[in-house]
Amino acid sequence: MAARGVELVSTGGTAKALRDAGLDVKDISELTGFPEMMDGRVKTLHPKVHGGLLAVRDDEAHAAAMAEHDIGAIDLVVVNLYPFEATVMRGAERPEIIENIDIGGPSMVRSSAKNHAYVTIVTDPADYETLLGELDSQEGATSLDFRKKMAAKAFAATAAYDTMISQWFAFADQQELFPGMLAVNGQEPTVLRYGENPHQKAALYTPVGPHGSGIAQAKQLQGKELSYNNYNDADAALELCAEFKDGDPADVIVKHANPCGVAQASSLLDAWEAALQCDSVSAFGGIVAVNQELDGATAEAIAAIFTEVVVAPSISAEAREIFAKKKNLRLLECGELPDPRRGGLAVKPITGGLLVQSRDNGAISESDLKIVTEREPTPQELKDCFFAWTVARHVKSNAIVYAKDGATAGIGAGQMNRRDSSRIAAMKAAEAAETFEWAQPKTVGSAVASDAFFPFADGLLAAAEAGATAIIQPGGSIRDDEVIEAANKAGLTMVFTGMRHFRH
Repeated sequence: MAARGVELVSTGGTAKALRDAGLDVKDISELTGFPEMMDGRVKTLHPKVHGGLLAVRDDEAHAAAMAEHDIGAIDLVVVNLYPFEATVMRGAERPEIIENIDIGGPSMVRSSAKNHAYVTIVTDPADYETLLGELDSQEGATSLDFRKKMAAKAFAATAAYDTMISQWFAFADQQELFPGMLAVNGQEPTVLRYGENPHQKAALYTPVGPHGSGIAQAKQLQGKELSYNNYNDADAALELCAEFKDGDPADVIVKHANPCGVAQASSLLDAWEAALQCDSVSAFGGIVAVNQELDGATAEAIAAIFTEVVVAPSISAEAREIFAKKKNLRLLECGELPDPRRGGLAVKPITGGLLVQSRDNGAISESDLKIVTEREPTPQELKDCFFAWTVARHVKSNAIVYAKDGATAGIGAGQMNRRDSSRIAAMKAAEAAETFEWAQPKTVGSAVASDAFFPFADGLLAAAEAGATAIIQPGGSIRDDEVIEAANKAGLTMVFTGMRHFRH
């Protein structure tokens, strides 16, 4: 800009950096006639700055006020706001965080953006080259279209900046779960081909401010563009896979946001084969997530069936080479798995408002369990109960999950009653036994988890008919005694968790 004859006016550290680079620059104090004061808190909040930004140039009264008070017009403003996010992210103490709340910067940005008919505001370094192109093509000026675009971007930038600050004050500083006004934000939209259906439009936004890693931050290594449904299903797979973050190798297969096969084993390949056997029909065109580096042998097995998306913390060179033969398969490397017990809010739009709740990050341990039947669970039954319970919390309600030896044996999801979910899960297990020519379904001798209590004994009896020997459920029904009695008559063992996991 200096080379194009633009007069540079700047503040403190930036002015010094410009001078050190050999450029002529006027200090803001020269413009205002006041020194920067209060440790730099007050420097641009002055009529000679904001008058020069807000003046309507062809308004006679404005022009007279500028002349009377010796206010010069400012045509171009470039602002990088104080690094509030970076300061929070590196764990700075509260006083330093407060000092990194920019006041003068957003004020200049908003003044400039409001008066975009005359003033150009640039807040993103990515726009610098375009700005220079404008100055060259417009003989040192900028076009109205460019100024309008920059103004819209500037207001979005200050809104996002203030949202970060308000969230920090509410959630981190004052520990409020539901503040008086909920500010939400997003940035860097990726426009998707369409939404859940072709007639719907869709985009992906990532959060502004401190946030963890997730499916939105995953690196796509190959394959077609991710669709809305791909993101939704891959997120469901990653969230469930994160439950096994620190455990044995685990494979998760998801279809339409519901798991259709989950397993842990001594190797990823063994886990994949066990997960696939749960429901090999639904696995066709599914989403796969694993909890550790994806190796070549497992990649070869996954590639043997049609798979939409594969997600892994890391992917070996051999696995990449194998998947490269499947040009349309989307391959995502997500880095560290998210923390399944992390806090945060879940937001769901409804007509005329937003439903907001804390994330379902509740967990149970063996000490939380209440054995309610005459027969106590064996160590293996207890292990299968925990595995089934872990999966059930990620299945749409009403959810029924059978598990045996670290793998799902049958999954019933999204039914209007629990009995039907039990029967559907058992039916899928029977189909698997027929497909793989087993002597009996894997539900025989399994543990079964229910995401909420059995309101009647019929759901439990359906599980017993399928061969389950152990039940894990929240308890809390007015008919618990009836259900417990039915479990005792069937020779089952049953434990209550005291915690429900509806997933609508």
